[in-house]
Amino acid sequence: MEHGYVKAAAFSPKIKVAEPKYNAAVIIRQIKEAALRGASIMVFPELCITGYSCGDLFLQETLLDEAKCQLFKIAAQTAETDAIIFVGLPLEYMGKLYNTAAAIYKGTILGLIPKTFLPNHAEFYEARHFTKGMKKCVPVTLKEGVTVPMGTDQIFVCQSMPKLRIAVELCEDVWAPNPPSIRHALAGATVIVNLSASDEVTGKDTYRRDLINGQSARLVCGYIYACASDGESTQDVVYSGHSIIAENGAVLAEAKRFQNNTISSEIDVAKLSAERRRLSTFEHDGAADYVWNEFSLTPKRTKLTRHVDRAPFVPGKKEERDKRCEEILQIQAMGLKKRFEHTGCKRAVIGISGGLDSTLALLVTVRAFDLLNIPHSQILAVTMPGFGTTDRTYDNAVQLIRSLNAGLKEINIQKSVTMHFSDIGQDPAVHDVTYENSQARERTQILMDLANQCGALVIGTGDMSELALGWATYNGDHMSMYGVNASVPKTLVRHLVRYYADACDDKDLEKILLDVLDTPVSPELLPPQEGQISQKTEDIVGPYELHDFFLYYILRFGYPPAKIFRLAKLAFAGAYTDDVILKWLKTFYRRFFSQQFKRSCLPDGPKVGTVAVSPRGDLRMPSDASGRIWLDEVEKLSAPNNL
Repeated sequence: MEHGYVKAAAFSPKIKVAEPKYNAAVIIRQIKEAALRGASIMVFPELCITGYSCGDLFLQETLLDEAKCQLFKIAAQTAETDAIIFVGLPLEYMGKLYNTAAAIYKGTILGLIPKTFLPNHAEFYEARHFTKGMKKCVPVTLKEGVTVPMGTDQIFVCQSMPKLRIAVELCEDVWAPNPPSIRHALAGATVIVNLSASDEVTGKDTYRRDLINGQSARLVCGYIYACASDGESTQDVVYSGHSIIAENGAVLAEAKRFQNNTISSEIDVAKLSAERRRLSTFEHDGAADYVWNEFSLTPKRTKLTRHVDRAPFVPGKKEERDKRCEEILQIQAMGLKKRFEHTGCKRAVIGISGGLDSTLALLVTVRAFDLLNIPHSQILAVTMPGFGTTDRTYDNAVQLIRSLNAGLKEINIQKSVTMHFSDIGQDPAVHDVTYENSQARERTQILMDLANQCGALVIGTGDMSELALGWATYNGDHMSMYGVNASVPKTLVRHLVRYYADACDDKDLEKILLDVLDTPVSPELLPPQEGQISQKTEDIVGPYELHDFFLYYILRFGYPPAKIFRLAKLAFAGAYTDDVILKWLKTFYRRFFSQQFKRSCLPDGPKVGTVAVSPRGDLRMPSDASGRIWLDEVEKLSAPNNL
């Protein structure tokens, strides 16, 4: 439960139709097994105490009485279980029969939730036996001294974890045009559980998965779907046990069909609450009409089994990654295209260093010019060798420009920078920040003045990771007339260039791009050592894959440092020691807060993903905001913390 995680389990027990005593024993055994694995929310299929496929046997009082008896047995036998449990059973009330879910917590039946939408078609005839459930709760006496609320509009809220608020719907409810879960989420529920008995026909599993996953995304919730399986009658249909646990559009766990699987994963209710805070269109409504049932789980550190991607900005599968890369390149190019159309410019000026960022910016500019039907020769690509330029990066820059048929201009900045040192009294032998930044500002001055000469726009090359860290020279590479890479993180820049290399037909261009990819990231502002790059960015500020990981979870979900550290240790286990992760996490927070003033005056640039640092939209952060409370939390962290 620490950091907002709660472990959920969905079951597909092998039952016997119309044998509640046997089924209850199976349910109790599975509850106890799941409790040993740390599950705090347990969901069983629809009508699982009797079996869903009882047909007209549901009209038999003997079956109904036995189902109720076994419900109390399940409650009694799990009184020591630290979990909230949902099981399905038929229940008679005021002469009508209801398909219900019972919520059980430590021996107590908290409430009963009836099904709203009853199918009445070729495979299922629920309307033959059951009555549509009521919204407003009514008191139902299950036995002498035990009266519980029954109605759809109930939310079960955890006192020890207030963001965990659970509501219920049953099978067909989620397939309806207006599912009850919409109302539940707007009333405040962060987790929806669904007790289901969905039959299996060809292709239905794909639709079911998309439906459940889509509902979790639409409602910004966790969704636990438990489906009936083997043991139900196969007289006319077959049940596969296709249970699913989803969270805000991501499937966390999915059962293999026809195997009576139990699935489990951890739902991040803190993440869901953070996402709802960000969405102005998610308006809570109707909570006052609900019955709020309280329970309290024992606080504990939930062991994480869910996958934590070490590259959250980059899709893992090649097909998805290629699609994403193509889309991003098109967004970047279309943004730049519009800026040229609006200004009437037909020329671009761009500085090319032979590094990743400027390479990507040139590729984007070429694509934009193709969209505008402007020849590449109208792109003035400038290489500006300085004190730290190596032969490798210089050669790659020149060859890249020529291979793309852009205009090439070379201006060596060493003489002008040396003169500038003389003007300001800087000792050229002192390789300090002035030594470095003077070169960056000289290059930017050249680009701006060349743009004035030829009526062009200066294209910015800096990426989002550099902006997050403040790893940019103010009024140097920090400035441009349109920054095409401003919302592209460094880890994604690499994949965009790789995608371009793999997709291009020009083998010479491909070779150049691959060598650029193989070159260490460096601003090349310090003299080389034996002809090799001496200044490697990641040795100074830390690995970009770590910083991009930190950036994603800080800005996308507002996670606190302790939670980010925990996830990073899990994602990068075996790649970095805990001490190294913690070191660079401290660096990130320190630089992120101290360097906001550079981000507060960024040039325009296209947003390509859900995380961006533009001061006009995604990060309206005061330049003088204190990072003390975050840094204090980081200082309290220690590497040996458990996952």
